[in-house]
Amino acid sequence: MIQSAHLAGVFDDLADRYDHGHHEEIARALISWVAPGVDDAVADVACGAGAVALQLAPDRPASAAPVLAVDLSPGMVAVGRARAIELECAPAIDWRVGDAVPLPVPDQSLDVVFCASSLHFLGARAVADWRRALRPGGRVGFSLPLATHFRPSQRFAELLARDVPLPGSAQEASAWAESCGFTGAASRVLVLGTRRVVVTSATCPDQR
Repeated sequence: MIQSAHLAGVFDDLADRYDHGHHEEIARALISWVAPGVDDAVADVACGAGAVALQLAPDRPASAAPVLAVDLSPGMVAVGRARAIELECAPAIDWRVGDAVPLPVPDQSLDVVFCASSLHFLGARAVADWRRALRPGGRVGFSLPLATHFRPSQRFAELLARDVPLPGSAQEASAWAESCGFTGAASRVLVLGTRRVVVTSATCPDQR
């Protein structure tokens, strides 16, 4: 709990000056890579200001359940809520403040789980929880910094999960996803200025 509170405080401090443009590019790449259906049951895990949820929301039909957007930082969620109101898509997102692991959903209830720019803080326990929450055949899309181009500040380096290896290539990211129990993993490197990010999609197997 101390770690979660500390992590929330770090991102609360960043909420008003977060690099939305960078994270929105990652979110767009993930959505394109995974290609969710417009009415799929979707979670945006450790959503920050909701880069994924905000891009999915405008296309959600009224009959679809809202995108679940969960983050432990009240400041980030407040920024996301305000942006959703500005974009006139607030009803399409269910914002929650709280720990994203475990997700507040029943077993096998989601079609897609997205985790943009956050898995290296959450740890491998998040990946295990996604398998619980996803229906058989459901998909996951996540991003990780490319190890060769990641230079975190000391403040962020201290928060990194030790059980999530930062990939040195797309192939390493896919292999790690499959070692965690997913199938059909596919990854690519996204070049964002001087930064490099690996985006990965994979499928939850029919048998647990």
